[in-house]
Amino acid sequence: MKKKRLSLYLGKFSGIEVYIHWTFLILIGWIFLLHAEMGHDWMAGLWGVAFILALFACVVLHEFSHALTAQRYGIRTRDITIYPIGGIASLESMPEKPGQELVVALAGPAMNVVIAAILWIYLRATGTMPELGAWKNAKHLQDLPFAFNLMAANIALAVFNLIPAFPMDGGRVLRAALSFKISRIEATRVAALIGQILAVIFVFFGFFYNFWLVFIGLFIYLGAGTEAAFETTKNVLAGFKVRDVLMRRFTPLSPGDNIEKAVQILLDGQEHDFLVTINEEVKGVLTRKELIHGLSSFGQSAPISGIMRTDFTILTPDMNLQEVYMKMLANDATVCPVLENGRLLGMVDKDNISELILVQQAIHSND
Repeated sequence: MKKKRLSLYLGKFSGIEVYIHWTFLILIGWIFLLHAEMGHDWMAGLWGVAFILALFACVVLHEFSHALTAQRYGIRTRDITIYPIGGIASLESMPEKPGQELVVALAGPAMNVVIAAILWIYLRATGTMPELGAWKNAKHLQDLPFAFNLMAANIALAVFNLIPAFPMDGGRVLRAALSFKISRIEATRVAALIGQILAVIFVFFGFFYNFWLVFIGLFIYLGAGTEAAFETTKNVLAGFKVRDVLMRRFTPLSPGDNIEKAVQILLDGQEHDFLVTINEEVKGVLTRKELIHGLSSFGQSAPISGIMRTDFTILTPDMNLQEVYMKMLANDATVCPVLENGRLLGMVDKDNISELILVQQAIHSND
């Protein structure tokens, strides 16, 4: 079974890998103990576990709805990971066109509405829809039909995700709507500001009514700030090409070199990402992360060929730097070789792009 970042691999569907983070097991255990204590027997605990698993199956469908809709616009989803707080579909990016972003953002909540509608039809058709009095008098969730609880949870998920604040879907819906009238960067700033104002309100009321609102407010506040910073970074890179950050001076390594040689270069200068070549043909890339891991696992005498990455992306000098940066973030890449007509020109690393961003921000701050 595959593992990724402390996550268990569940399978691949429609070309998208699905993972579950190990901390989700803690949630299952906590839910079992909580319901077992409230219901005074282990059957109540199993009911709680079954419900949380059914709910997170709906969360997976929510994320797949985002991912499959994004595929229609040529945007790849690397994977979907389930955490105790929900699911995350790792899309390479969101569509730049407002209409497309609006459709992708609404796809997730729409799936929850569809699930709730199907469950409502089932409850009405089977005559198991509880009366209003039964809702109010129920002491525990298991006192109400399983399908009813799942319907209510899906409605709550749809409403919660439509809160107009990043990183929720509602924040992206708001940005998309604003982008029809103003620039994307300005729309992001306005949406982020509205989200942060809502976050402060959540935190304020959380101290008086429900402390969970404090955590939700902090989550929204940080998410809104991160989204605004990310969009600003993308905007700074607009108009630049790969050749603007091309690093022509670098020390190539060969697959037969040992790890000790790479370590010496790392310690002797500023280089920490390397191209592994044979006769100027790139065979792999070696980052500081792989180097340190290889050193601790295999020792200094092991060949570089055993630790280098072979899943690198080849760039050309005229590629759009903004798109390259997004792709590097999505693929967790820190260095890429740059070729022109099959000839190796140099390399681009994420740190050099970050330095360009800092320089441009400093220049524009004085405008």
